[in-house]
Amino acid sequence: MNIQLLPRALINQLLEHAQQFPQQEVCGLIGSRDGAPASCYPIANSAGEPRRLFTMDPTQQIAALRTMRERGEMLYAIYHSHPDTPPIPSRTDIDEAAYPEMIYLIISLQTKGLLELRGYRLCEDAVAEVPLEIHD
Repeated sequence: MNIQLLPRALINQLLEHAQQFPQQEVCGLIGSRDGAPASCYPIANSAGEPRRLFTMDPTQQIAALRTMRERGEMLYAIYHSHPDTPPIPSRTDIDEAAYPEMIYLIISLQTKGLLELRGYRLCEDAVAEVPLEIHD
């Protein structure tokens, strides 16, 4: 599988978003230009149990997709965090993954002082880790 190159500035935005709300799963979208990840779109988590689940606020999700379209971007990835567990897709993450062609990024806040980020493609019961590389 191809290594996905992610800009350090974008990764920093994802990690900062997760750190702002350490008691709940944060979520959002990443837009790309010319196939390269370029923009982060944080979206409010409207799940009933945000500590262990995420549901993107539909109004904010539509607005983010509209902004991407206006900027000439494409949806590149969907991200969320796991406050208390490793960055591995949960059964719910797998069951609710609606875009098998997308990269799903998971940020873990499980370890003190160390943030972990991993990427996956999720398709029904198939989970394939996507190698990530950060560049400046």
